[in-house]
Amino acid sequence: MRICQIAAEVTPFAKTGGLGDVVAGLSSFLARDGHDVRVFLPFYGQIAKRTETFTPVDFVRNVPIAIGPRHFTFSLLTGQLPGSDLWIYFVDCPELFGQDKIYQGDLIDWVRFAVLTRAAFESCERMGWGPDVVHCHDWHTALAPILLKALYGWDRLFDRTRTVLTIHNLGYQGQVLAGVVVDALGLGSHIHWLDGADLAAGRFNFMKTGLLHADFVTAVSRTYAKEIQTPEFGFGLDGLLRARSDRLVGIVNGVDYGEWNPEIDPHLFYHYSSQDLAGKWNCKRNLLREVGLDERTAAPVVGIVSRLTPQKGFDLCFDVLPEILARRDLRLVVLGSGESRYEEFFYLLQSLFPGKAWFYRGFNEPLAHRIEAGADLFLMPSKFEPCGLNQMYSLKYGTPPIVHKTGGLADTVELFDSAPGTGTGFVFDHFAPHGLRWALDYALDTFPHRPIWEKLMANGMAQDFSWDRQGKEYVELYGRLVG
Repeated sequence: MRICQIAAEVTPFAKTGGLGDVVAGLSSFLARDGHDVRVFLPFYGQIAKRTETFTPVDFVRNVPIAIGPRHFTFSLLTGQLPGSDLWIYFVDCPELFGQDKIYQGDLIDWVRFAVLTRAAFESCERMGWGPDVVHCHDWHTALAPILLKALYGWDRLFDRTRTVLTIHNLGYQGQVLAGVVVDALGLGSHIHWLDGADLAAGRFNFMKTGLLHADFVTAVSRTYAKEIQTPEFGFGLDGLLRARSDRLVGIVNGVDYGEWNPEIDPHLFYHYSSQDLAGKWNCKRNLLREVGLDERTAAPVVGIVSRLTPQKGFDLCFDVLPEILARRDLRLVVLGSGESRYEEFFYLLQSLFPGKAWFYRGFNEPLAHRIEAGADLFLMPSKFEPCGLNQMYSLKYGTPPIVHKTGGLADTVELFDSAPGTGTGFVFDHFAPHGLRWALDYALDTFPHRPIWEKLMANGMAQDFSWDRQGKEYVELYGRLVG
């Protein structure tokens, strides 16, 4: 199949979270599987500073695109995804993408990503390449389905093209004032295709427009696909998603075991597998030494690697972690950044519990890998989590996750039952301090029982969330659409 991917992020060129990992991982799998995959990504300023060579596409130079009264031109560059045969097409429009920052706020970004989406179609035309599927990701490129109909429906090249929109996080929708936007996008003569209530209120919603017009919608886990059809997690779009439920499916994200694998991870000083765990214990001692904690302790190490935001559930930690650290023998190693109240909380824990708690503000990729390998438990108490990746990394690294039963966490972590020896982690149902406290106590009580613990580790390490497995669900979906 011919598959066009359009996204605001592709790892390693542009990444702020899991979106970039998913687009890169899925596209690489599809290319390995024999499909003709072309990925379109803005040529951000930060990409221009990389050491790779990016080659101009001679027949896509200085192509004009008008967004209302504003006129832009773009050219196309291409470069290879590291470690893959996949080629990425970069939309070079310095006026819009020349700055390093990926996102600049919806009031600016709607223009930037509208141009990206238009540029993908314009490039396909100049390539003479009619995709079977245009796969757009999150609100940034959610205009693709309606623009295909409204602006490019005349071109027989796209006669067989079908569209898929993946929701990575419904909390971000691209909401702007409708007054100027509708005509600027060339949709003024197609007003009947847009949401009438929004227009009456003077709003235009990129995500909602995509949901209305995509041939199929996917969410990044099965449970998240159900949750977003409820008022609690639907962010105002639950009614529309229920109406389109026959065209909505959840597919759990895959992970890149070439990058996240304790047997070969270049960021680790020791390697290990489920058959030989000696390196795991060496990784633990090395981590404690690296962060300045006593490496001789037998106490369990709880790791956190996360953005520090309300979504990630750290409000629960305010009551629970000080109390747990005061009455239990454990070590806490935290890597993350975000809202000041969470950062200040983890700094406070470090001050109140010297020798037991440690906090690194910011992001450090090698340290993230070493926490996954060196910790005994991984804490991820998200209030909601469309899919999540760290819990899947943790399973592979033999680091049982402690998670709230929501979204992708519910789909990828099974509550451990020591009697039959089944399950992969510690899952609490209720997003409340008592739920988190119960899960932590259960995990800490289980840890000293070494044969049981190693069975739990082995269960997690045996899980397969590779793209070679998860990607097949997308291939099946594409096949259903194109017939």
